[in-house]
Amino acid sequence: MSALYKTTTADHKGPYSDFDFTPLLPKGKRPGKWSTKVDRLEICERGWHYTTLEHLLNWLQAEIYEIETRGAILGGDDKSAAQQIRLVRKVENWNERTARLFACDCAEHVQHIWRKGYPDDNRPQAAIDTARKFANGEATAEEMDAAGDAARDAAWAAARAAARAAERKWQLERLMQYLNGEVE
Repeated sequence: MSALYKTTTADHKGPYSDFDFTPLLPKGKRPGKWSTKVDRLEICERGWHYTTLEHLLNWLQAEIYEIETRGAILGGDDKSAAQQIRLVRKVENWNERTARLFACDCAEHVQHIWRKGYPDDNRPQAAIDTARKFANGEATAEEMDAAGDAARDAAWAAARAAARAAERKWQLERLMQYLNGEVE
């Protein structure tokens, strides 16, 4: 069975439900408590929503947890709903630093798309370089600001293009390397 994932904001809330998952968090190496049971499942309306690795890119947040389900399950396109879930373990390798580095990797991976339309515009690469330095503690917030909003916007546009391009498989493999702690 492949891993199942629940993502939350940095303050342990569901990104769309605003439900506070704090009482369900794992304790040390022990899984968290089971959620309350939801009887009538309906995607986006009722149930404990989660996703698989295949669709994790669509749901990335500040925190990622591996979960277990119990009871009935209703499958959707890129997420499912279960009657109950419990958070088994936090994916510790996903944090602000690795999220920033992953975004840099995705943007850099599709630089060729940007360069086709703007061969002389180096703003995306400059923003990527500064963001990578910032993630590694080698640049200040002021230096990030100096990289410029336009450069950051261009870099994020390149990252969004990557998410829509055929590089999805590469992105998933790269994400797993971060989640497994294989990238320093």
